[in-house]
Amino acid sequence: MPDFAWMAWTWQTGLFFAGIASLLLLMTLLAIYRPETERVGVLRIPTTRGDRLFISLLGSAFIHLVWLGLVGADLWWASALSLLYAAAVFRYV
Repeated sequence: MPDFAWMAWTWQTGLFFAGIASLLLLMTLLAIYRPETERVGVLRIPTTRGDRLFISLLGSAFIHLVWLGLVGADLWWASALSLLYAAAVFRYV
């Protein structure tokens, strides 16, 4: 069995990776049972659900990095802001 002690796994880290894995599984199941159609939103580029998930994850990473730089290590508000951002991306992009 490999030794994963170098990564300093915490319950927060495990929860994060479990959330990402769950999102990927959900997107796969949605693609199988409800095939994707591209749509054009505010960005004026055709996007699929997977594209919007990638855009929301990338934007959420930047939101958290900016929050860490400007506010500090209390990331609960940054996470809430990221959820609002992701909802906007899935609705309008």
